[in-house]
Amino acid sequence: MSTMRYWQALNRALDAELREDDAVFLLGEDVGLYGGTYRVSEGLLARYGEWRVRDPPISENSFTGLGVGAAMLGLRPVVEIMTINFALLAMDAIVNMAAKIPFMSGGQFPMPLTVRMPGGVARQLGAQHSQRLEAMFMGVPGVRMVVPSTPQDAYWQLRQAIRSEEPVLVLEHELLYFTTGEVDENLPAPPMHQAICRRPGSDLSCITYSRMVAVAETAAEQLAKDGIDMEIIDLRSLAPIDWDSCVRSVQKTHHALILTEDPRFGGASAELTATLQERCFYWLDAPVARVAGLDLPTPFNGELEAASIPRVADVLAAAKALLSPQ
Repeated sequence: MSTMRYWQALNRALDAELREDDAVFLLGEDVGLYGGTYRVSEGLLARYGEWRVRDPPISENSFTGLGVGAAMLGLRPVVEIMTINFALLAMDAIVNMAAKIPFMSGGQFPMPLTVRMPGGVARQLGAQHSQRLEAMFMGVPGVRMVVPSTPQDAYWQLRQAIRSEEPVLVLEHELLYFTTGEVDENLPAPPMHQAICRRPGSDLSCITYSRMVAVAETAAEQLAKDGIDMEIIDLRSLAPIDWDSCVRSVQKTHHALILTEDPRFGGASAELTATLQERCFYWLDAPVARVAGLDLPTPFNGELEAASIPRVADVLAAAKALLSPQ
């Protein structure tokens, strides 16, 4: 076991898969000479050469489509789209090709394609570079999507995605790249799409993912000082969602709080709330509550940007309101 940054865990995972399987190759903007926008592919070009670590022209739909074709022929491409905002330019390759070809071919063409995408609100990157588009991809049947929140999960889930026979989107929050955590490369990995209880609790269940897990953990520590015991469920995957873990938690606490960074209207929190309300109706002592981003393009101003997404104070207020007598 060693302590490493989130980006280093991803780098270690890529290195391991490139070393163990000659069918694996990297493809994307600046993955070669530059070593990746967030250093994730650092050193891999020197180690594996330009045939397996390839810098294509800046044309997201083209090189993602190239990845689709390579996967159909038995290779295992790992495509990096520099930011999830640019994935909008690759929607045809992801939605019309990668997601559909295995189904339309009756399984004759599996799709071992991994697409890595940094995203989320970072630090004053502006409205066009701060989007959270996970809900858009949640609505695409045929695509899998993981959202690792720790270096250990980043290592596990990227390796599992590369080995999968289905197209997997790996959404990496930009503010997580330089966070640190312990990584045990020999530890057996849980199933790629299984949720994990990050903090057990008895009073309410906070169901969240990606960077919001850290926000929930800070809020839980403060709530504990007020005698409120909040359980934290890290979904780790948004397609599919591990509903069984969520339901078990709500059956225990009888209260559910959904925490997401993406916009509230039509976002991931909407689906999470609707399904949990359906599945847990008879165990809930109050309606499912949610804290999510504001429904507006992300402001560039630092203070306004911070106010546009959930903060610890928002989680504290929502948790206390949820538990207050109706």
